[in-house]
Amino acid sequence: MEPANGNARGRAVIRVLLVHDECLVRSVLAEWLRREPDLGVYDTPWRSAPGRLRSLLPDVCAADLECADSYGLAPLGELGARPAGTPSPRLLVLASANRPGLLKRAVEAGALGYVDKEGSPEHLVRGIRRVAEGKRFVDDSLGFGFLKAAEMPLTRRELSVLSLAAEGASVAEIAGSLHLSHGTVRNYMAAINRKTGARNRVDAIRISQGEGWL
Repeated sequence: MEPANGNARGRAVIRVLLVHDECLVRSVLAEWLRREPDLGVYDTPWRSAPGRLRSLLPDVCAADLECADSYGLAPLGELGARPAGTPSPRLLVLASANRPGLLKRAVEAGALGYVDKEGSPEHLVRGIRRVAEGKRFVDDSLGFGFLKAAEMPLTRRELSVLSLAAEGASVAEIAGSLHLSHGTVRNYMAAINRKTGARNRVDAIRISQGEGWL
């Protein structure tokens, strides 16, 4: 969908790509953002996000950390892919304090902005403008989530493996999704069990979900 035209008293328009898999939420939020005259807002589901980024070249990508595809793993790394010679968009994520594992992914992906999904839409607007200036924006309410993320013993790759396992993926499916060998996946699962103190895969999933890592 095309953004509304116009700018705020000559202020340069910030081109924003909103990425969210829930169509109703995405559409309503995009329309709300388009009320701001200094924001040029486009929206897309995660599946189409990489292509839209390459064609639109937005200044800011505001992405929900929940993803319907890829076993719920938001492909944050794909958001940095841009044609040679063009800067990557600045990344702002819509996050939740009770999902520290996703917060950790966003930090590792280089996100500048972190907006609490339980907060007000005004925070999102403020975050977009701040991130567009190259400055960090973090909702205070996400502090507990960041603390839990810092305490999480699993690496990004281990978390990816466990997230896929939690969705019911087999060793072969995990290996195919992450481009790993079957033996490497089993080694990761053994490390996950050791780090979480779990007896087996099911126990590791239970413990990690209880901690909000998944």
